[in-house]
Amino acid sequence: MKLRMLAVSALSLLALSACGESKTDRALSGAGLGAGAGALGGAIAGGSPVTGAVIGGAAGAAAGALTDKDDVDLGKPVWRD
Repeated sequence: MKLRMLAVSALSLLALSACGESKTDRALSGAGLGAGAGALGGAIAGGSPVTGAVIGGAAGAAAGALTDKDDVDLGKPVWRD
């Protein structure tokens, strides 16, 4: 069950980590989404939500920074309206 939850969290993180046009926007949105997904995954899996948020935030920031707009484009981030 924990492995399944980790896999779902990782896929969600990668799918949602790329909002924005610049590397900075993508890293910031990825970090926020990753932290939320990690906290939720940690709580559901019976671990620490804080640890999950830290790991998810780092992974989301990395995924956002390492992808470009052509890989995944979820539009303009909220803070750029």
